[in-house]
This record gives sequence, C-alpha cells and structure tokens, in this order.
Amino acid sequence: MTSQENRTKQTFTISQLAAQLDISPRAIRFYEEKGLISPRRTPGNQRIYTAKDRARLKLILRGKRFGFSLDEIAEMIGMADTDVDEVAQIEKSLAYGRRKLEEIRDRMRDLILLEQDLLAVQKKLEKRLEELKREGKP
Repeated sequence: MTSQENRTKQTFTISQLAAQLDISPRAIRFYEEKGLISPRRTPGNQRIYTAKDRARLKLILRGKRFGFSLDEIAEMIGMADTDVDEVAQIEKSLAYGRRKLEEIRDRMRDLILLEQDLLAVQKKLEKRLEELKREGKP
C-alpha cells in the first residue's frame, strides 16, 4: 500500500480531529448535524472520521475564517451525503468569493473614511488644546 493510499484510509476519532484542527468536538458534531460532514459509525455508535471528513472540516473552517455563512459553505462544498458537480461547485465558490471581495472592499472604503474623520477630529482637538494652553486655561 502506498503512502497516499495509507493517508486516504486513515481514520480519526472526534477528539483526535478536534485536537488537530483546534476546534471543539461540539463544533464537529454541529457540522455533522448541519449535514456538512457525515462520519461513519462503529458498531458501538462511535464516530469514525476519514481523511475526506478532515478535509471537509478544513474547508468549512477556512470558509468561516473568510466570513462565509454555513449555508454559503454548504453550497460551495456540497452536503456530505451528496455527489457534487465540480463545475457547479467551482462556479458557486467563485461567485461567493467575488461577492465577499466586494464586501471587503466596501468595508475598507468605510474604514478609510472613518480614519479620515477621526484624524480630522483629532487635529481639531489638538489645535484647540494648544489654544487653551497658550491662553493659560486648565
């Protein structure tokens, strides 16, 4: 068996996966409830996660870090129990990415305006403070 085959057959417990991805087991169970991952179960009903589940969790976490909602993430990566049309998946991901970039650019413009306003107020206050000090007012 090659190392690639070995990696794809590797399995994880919920606590191992949580530790590796620095998230709580509860978060992993939440993503399962939402249908974003679908771990196998042992005869004793313990969750067993595959490399595919781990990769999907990493995509979910990356999507959240980028500010996407779980619904958007689900549309981009597909639900765990469905086959994904890769072309449609890529098109959706690109559309959401473009929309997110526009939101970021809007926020950046707003932040620049806020910075300019704050600097203008700061300048006025510094000028007034200097006037008051020259006049000898406390």
